[in-house]
Amino acid sequence: MRQHASAAPEQGLRIHKVLPGQYHVAVADELIMTLLGSCVAACIFDPVRGVGGMNHFLLPDPGTGDEAAAPSSVSNRYGVFAMESLINSLLTRGASRSRLKVKLFGGARVLPQLSDVGSRNIEFVRRFAATEGLSIVAEDLGGEHPRKILMQPATGRVRVKKLPALAPQSIGAREARYLEQIDAPRGSVELF
Repeated sequence: MRQHASAAPEQGLRIHKVLPGQYHVAVADELIMTLLGSCVAACIFDPVRGVGGMNHFLLPDPGTGDEAAAPSSVSNRYGVFAMESLINSLLTRGASRSRLKVKLFGGARVLPQLSDVGSRNIEFVRRFAATEGLSIVAEDLGGEHPRKILMQPATGRVRVKKLPALAPQSIGAREARYLEQIDAPRGSVELF
C-alpha cells in the first residue's frame, strides 16, 4: 500500500505517513507516522526479526455490508481487514506470529456530538488481539485528545504526542470527509 513519505532531517530518516485505511511495514532506517482521532492504529512488530508496521482504521467492522469484494484500500478502513493485512504483510517479511508484539493507540472521543466510534474501535482491537493470541505490550487509548504517533518499525519503539484541544475538530472533520469519500457511490463491479 502506498503512503506519503517525507524526510525527517532531525533524525536523517524517511517518514512514511499512514492515512486512514492504510498500513505500512518496514525494517529499518525509516519511521512510520499517523494522526489519530477516533481511529485506532495498531503498531505490530517482531523484535527478533526487526520488522514492524502500523495500520490506521476508522471502524471496527463492515457491519451488514458486503466488503469482501471491495478494494483493499476501502476494506482496510475496517479493523478486521486492517489487522489481517498488517499481520500478513509482517509474516511475508519474515516475522514470526509467536513473537509479534502489539501497541495500540487512538480511539478518542474527539467530537462529542457523534457516536462514540472510538470506544467501539478500542473494544474491537482488544478483542481481536485476545482472539488471535497477540501480546499487547502497550496502549494509549480513549480520552478526548487526538494523537500523533511515530513508530520505529525495527525496534517497535513508539512516541505519542497528545494534540491540543483545538485539533480534534480538524481531525474529526478529516475523518468525516474520509468517510464521505469512501461511502460515495462508485461504478459497479462484476465478479466472476
